[in-house]
Amino acid sequence: MGILDSIGLTRKITRPRLRAFLKRYANTGRVLDVGCGAAGYCDLFPQLTTLDIAPREGTKVDIIADAHDLSQIPGDSFDVVLCSEVLEHLHTPSQAIAEFRRVLKPGGRLLLSTRFIFPLHDVPGDYYRFTKYGLRHLLKDFEILELTEEASTVETLAVLEQRIGFQCETLGFRPFKLFWFLLAAITRWCGWLISREYGDIRHQKPEKNILTSGYYVAARKS
Repeated sequence: MGILDSIGLTRKITRPRLRAFLKRYANTGRVLDVGCGAAGYCDLFPQLTTLDIAPREGTKVDIIADAHDLSQIPGDSFDVVLCSEVLEHLHTPSQAIAEFRRVLKPGGRLLLSTRFIFPLHDVPGDYYRFTKYGLRHLLKDFEILELTEEASTVETLAVLEQRIGFQCETLGFRPFKLFWFLLAAITRWCGWLISREYGDIRHQKPEKNILTSGYYVAARKS
């Protein structure tokens, strides 16, 4: 995979977009990174407190807790709650959202990214996919500042092709995965083929990015 990495074929298509979204909301206040993983956003949030459900090798986890129960954290404690690529892995997302709201200071922000059209990953702890309408319902107690699609419909096809390369064997021969990465590279430039999109098969409800891979959300505790 080293050569493929060097020429960009295996570079995750949407990763730079997520970073760009979070950079717009970079903050020097207290930030709680829920499901911190490798804690890759310390440069954007210098006062980052990391939280995960279990210790992470190579990452300092400040708080070990389940996102559904943050009772060890006092209310109104953080300026920002960051929840990146975690919501789909929570069995009761509404409970976690309520906890995020509780630990945020008044006017504090929730920065969230999650999946819509995307393969199973990190199984078996992969529970949900979210539409923008479902996210608005989940966040009904917040003021939504931004809710944006991660990728266009055609770009999402490219994301899926790339994930096939990452997660599948092709004819039992590892080098054949190159096919999927090349296909993804070609597909992502074919967005011009789609002139309009609709939220129904009768073409009565104009919509955009009906197959987006996921969403980025910034919301304020009201």
